[in-house]
Formats: sequence, structure tokens, C-alpha cells
Amino acid sequence: MTDEEEVMQLVHGRVKWFDPSKGFGFIVSDQTDADILLHANVLRNFGQGSVADGAGIEVRTEGALLPFGEDAAHLVSADILALDLEPARVKWFDKGKGFGFANVYGRPEDVFVHAEVLRVSGFADLTAGEAVALRIIDGKRGRMAVQVLSWEAATREKAQ
Repeated sequence: MTDEEEVMQLVHGRVKWFDPSKGFGFIVSDQTDADILLHANVLRNFGQGSVADGAGIEVRTEGALLPFGEDAAHLVSADILALDLEPARVKWFDKGKGFGFANVYGRPEDVFVHAEVLRVSGFADLTAGEAVALRIIDGKRGRMAVQVLSWEAATREKAQ
């Protein structure tokens, strides 16, 4: 078994929703409370352009399953809270596409910010240039935010 196969998990579930115009949707897992992001590129790799809401599905996931479920706004895992808050500025965010990028001060790479992370963090949208604080993990394709805080909230949290 390769290292890559060891970090992959086989997950059974159903499609919560998928929007081909946005290029993504979510799967509800039978095994966990976590919703799983389903990107259109994954479907394209298997010759598909879309998938029906409610369809049964089996996928291999990589990395940690984050709590993106309907109750996730109230569930912030200890693992996420243990991550350092990193000061960042929003590079761009497109609500229609459902994602954007931010730059952490003093680091050259972009940080991926997904709309679902915004939602569970209590945001509806971000504006280019907006100062935020991010909790970030290193994913296979680069750094990605797992929590977004307003700069003011992060400052209060650091003071406590």
C-alpha cells in the first residue's frame, strides 16, 4: 500500500446537493457527521458532469473530515481550536463560485477559503482586502482555511 492510499478513506454516503454551475456540492457521509466537499473536477475524472441530489455514492477522501454539517456552527473541534490563528488579508472571494483565496502576512502562498468554511465560521461573504484571522491546515494541494475569524474577534480571542 502506498503512503497516498494509507491516508485515503473509503466513505459511503449520499449526495446532499450538487450545483454544476458552481462546480461543487456536498456528500453526507454514512460514517461521520461531516459533510464532504465534492468538486466538479472529481466527477470529470470519471466522465461525469453532474450527479443527482440524494444519489448514493462511494468516494475516497483525503485528509481530515471537517465538521461541515448543519450543526457545525455550534461544533468547533478541539483540533481546529488548537491551530494557531494566522493574520491574513482576503485576496479575492467569489460567492457564486463558492471559494476564494487569502494571503497570510509574511508568507508567499495563497490560502484556499471555501464558502462552507465561511458559513460555519459565521460569514456570508468576504471582501478583497478584508483583514481576517485564519486557522489553516496543509492539504495535498496547499494550505486551506478551516476557520475564519474577523480581525476584531481574533484580537479579542488572543487577549483572553
